[in-house]
Amino acid sequence: MSRIGKRPVTVPSGVTATVEGQTVKMKGPKGQLQFIVHDDVEVALEKGVIKVAPRSETNRAQALYGTARAQIANLVDGVTKGFEKKLEITGVGYRAAMQGKNLQLALGYSHDVVYPIPEGITIVVPKPTEITITGNDVQRVGQVAAEIRSYRPPEPYKGKGVKYAGEFIFRKEGKKK
Repeated sequence: MSRIGKRPVTVPSGVTATVEGQTVKMKGPKGQLQFIVHDDVEVALEKGVIKVAPRSETNRAQALYGTARAQIANLVDGVTKGFEKKLEITGVGYRAAMQGKNLQLALGYSHDVVYPIPEGITIVVPKPTEITITGNDVQRVGQVAAEIRSYRPPEPYKGKGVKYAGEFIFRKEGKKK
């Protein structure tokens, strides 16, 4: 049994939640989100609390109902607080800048990398070596951060590249004579 799945998700004041079949919809101050729950999982809204339970005792249902509860909790956090990821750029000449609705990255290539910002995501560049990504959908915020990081992941010898804030880069020793 999932320990996370057993806990109910409380819907805070200012957030309206609706459960229509397998679709859970949340609407709050940061926007609205929805999640479609797998058919092996049963969802019920009772008195401002969303409860999740497996429909059967199969391994698949047991595995999915804890995941469904975590996704619903992320919906509640997204419409109330939102999510944020920070990236740091390390390297001589490596920098980021906003260019209209695009993020322009100078990452040591012969050309600048231009990343179009998707809908529902806000990117702020407080310093040329810092990028802050915010949004209400945790999956999309993480995906955008991963895509930006993938243009130049940090390398282990000098640590140059784009990394998550607080990420530890295991450093290797170079060649010796």
